[in-house]
Amino acid sequence: KRVDLRVRSDLLEMIKHLGTRLVRHRTIASARASRPSWSWAISRQSSNGPSPYVTGDSTHFGYSQVSIDEKEGKVREVFDKVANNYDLMNDLMSGGLHRLWKDNLLDCSNVAAMARMTRSFLSDGRDSASPDLRILDVAGGTGDVAFRFVDAADCLERAKSTGLDPVSVTVCDINAEMLRVGESRARSRFGDALLDETKGLSFVQGNAQSLQFPDNSFDLYTIAFGLRNVTDVDMALREANRVLKPGGRFMCLEFSHVTIPLLAKIYETYSFQVIPAMGELVAKDRASYQYLVESIRKFSKQEELVSRMQKAGFEGAKYTNLTGGIVALHEGWKSI
Repeated sequence: KRVDLRVRSDLLEMIKHLGTRLVRHRTIASARASRPSWSWAISRQSSNGPSPYVTGDSTHFGYSQVSIDEKEGKVREVFDKVANNYDLMNDLMSGGLHRLWKDNLLDCSNVAAMARMTRSFLSDGRDSASPDLRILDVAGGTGDVAFRFVDAADCLERAKSTGLDPVSVTVCDINAEMLRVGESRARSRFGDALLDETKGLSFVQGNAQSLQFPDNSFDLYTIAFGLRNVTDVDMALREANRVLKPGGRFMCLEFSHVTIPLLAKIYETYSFQVIPAMGELVAKDRASYQYLVESIRKFSKQEELVSRMQKAGFEGAKYTNLTGGIVALHEGWKSI
């Protein structure tokens, strides 16, 4: 009975959460004609949709134009250089705001409630038929987002028991150096059992454009501050849709385009005058941080990314602006 009450409570929590968001969306949609919305939006794409993210033999690397084959190597080189200072630089560049943005991603994901529901099947003796909860965090090498999922899902507590955990978080990143830093941090923070025995957390090297996972593998796909570094965003979105289970959820947290004019001017100055200089001072690497700033300006605006998600097959695609559009959280679901 205690398990049933907990499951019922979790279901009510999730329904209330979704209901609140639907009401909020409807309220803002009705007001859109009279004032601009800075929080939620649904794409108003043309009938033809957005043009392909990559056309021809070249693409952008920051403000430079490089061959398609060359970009992947250049991005890998950037993250090889910044891996050891990545989290420190995130704190310095954002004034710690990146932690709040990632906390928002966690809260919106509802991972804690989903994990409790998944584990409730086990405690009720339904091991053989129980569902699992599989989370994929792409471009999450250092583990900053994945660790939040591990904590919210109580994977560390579950690691004190034997057997595989029905809740698992997989970190996938193209950069081996970022994965090395992430796995080292994970073992220091959680110990070895979580990674080696219950498999509640794992680190896998892979390319967002051609993931090695089978179709319909994951319930939740997240990518935080990584999509803009992918050579072909359209291909990555199609792959995300492919590996999600029917009804699975896609969540992308990414730097975007500021919607408040005064803030936009301040942010522009800070980005180009302060961040590269900070990279040179702290990490002895101005060029890599110059690229990171430029890559934000070259990335799709909020509405365009919603259109790309729809074109890749996601339903209910929408976004939430955070901090005036400095960052946006995009969401969509794979059709059932």
